[in-house]
Amino acid sequence: MSQHDEGHTVAGWTGTAIATVGSGLLGWGVCAVSVPALAGGLAVCAVSVLATWYLHLAGWGKPPGPRPRSQWPLGVRDTTARAGHAGCVSCRLAGRGRRAASELQPVSAEAGG
Repeated sequence: MSQHDEGHTVAGWTGTAIATVGSGLLGWGVCAVSVPALAGGLAVCAVSVLATWYLHLAGWGKPPGPRPRSQWPLGVRDTTARAGHAGCVSCRLAGRGRRAASELQPVSAEAGG
């Protein structure tokens, strides 16, 4: 049996748990035809997204792609999160992982149009 990194992280499990509660509240709101329950469920789901994003940026998530075997356990913190992960939407939204100005290529006047 081959083992592989399934990406289980504190950020992922926490976000999933909060979103499960929010989804349950949304489902109950639909069955009970309750606008406050629907609004509460949507709010809890939004909190799950924000909590997962915060934990990812704090190093409790994982970068895109496979990780080294030493970083597979759930409680291992990602030390590269502070600089941002290449190709990570969450890091780009937070302003991390952008290229330095010296790495950027100037745009030619002919390319504009």
